[in-house]
Amino acid sequence: MSTLSDATPAAEQANLTRGYLVALASAAILSTTAIFIRFLTETYQVPPLVLAFWRAVFVVLTLLLAFGLMRPSLLRGARRHLAYLAGYGLVLAVFNSLWTLSVALNGAAVATVLVYCSAAFTALLGRWLLHERLDVAKITAVVLCLGGCVLVAGAYDPAVWTANPLGIFTGVLSGLGYAVYSLMGRSAAQRGLNPWTTLLYTFAFAAGFLLLVNLLPGGLVPGTAVQPTDLFWLGTSVVGWGVLILLAAGPTVAGFGLYNVSLSLLPSSVANLILTLEPAFTAVLAYVLLGERLTAVEIIGALLILTGVGLLRLRNSRQFMKKERSR
Repeated sequence: MSTLSDATPAAEQANLTRGYLVALASAAILSTTAIFIRFLTETYQVPPLVLAFWRAVFVVLTLLLAFGLMRPSLLRGARRHLAYLAGYGLVLAVFNSLWTLSVALNGAAVATVLVYCSAAFTALLGRWLLHERLDVAKITAVVLCLGGCVLVAGAYDPAVWTANPLGIFTGVLSGLGYAVYSLMGRSAAQRGLNPWTTLLYTFAFAAGFLLLVNLLPGGLVPGTAVQPTDLFWLGTSVVGWGVLILLAAGPTVAGFGLYNVSLSLLPSSVANLILTLEPAFTAVLAYVLLGERLTAVEIIGALLILTGVGLLRLRNSRQFMKKERSR
């Protein structure tokens, strides 16, 4: 797989355009995840980390079935990267655990804002670890996107920020976990790993780690199974298991898969910033599916996020034109 650094000028520009489209599609698909999770946690009171475990399991089963039927070659080629993918899977397990716990401790609005501080973490860590450029345009985009997330999520209301210190700490760590996940996805692309193969192995390792955590005695970790039988919390509910399978096979596989693809085409900080469109998409879905009206503040927040993403696109286009003139 070619990367941005070794592609021809035409291919580089095509990769940038494709990367933005793929990242936007990822954000739109991932925005439906909250609807599924809200239904399962409110209707069946599934412990968050039990839900995260089964979500990972069904993602793996879905990918195994898809690869076996369409592209068996994607099941191979990762053996020499197993140690790296195990670490990647651990990061994914920790991130998903922190995010679900943050939602439980802080509520959806605060948890969403805190996890999207990953945009700032990604830009800073991308500069430090992957030597990605951090300039005024990117910093401005970070500020615009985070500001937009605050408005769309409604976290500008002081009453929302009543979560306990542990909840805030968990939420900030979830943002850091998301940032590390993004950087590892970019690193996986640089190693030549297929993004869909990476998705399979990372969720497989994540499922293993989440199973171990859920089997710890006495529910030592909040949100886990108190006893092994709690792993089958949904029991004989056909609807519950069906929604959980749909959550895994739909928004999780497609959303995370496309996000991994975007990381092979764009710098991790750019891909992560584009994903901050997710709260705006969620607001639109809530309006269409649940009849919730967008407020003026939410519309302003969505416009801020779009402005930040547009600024990034303009920045990359100018860099491309400058490179072309220097050839």
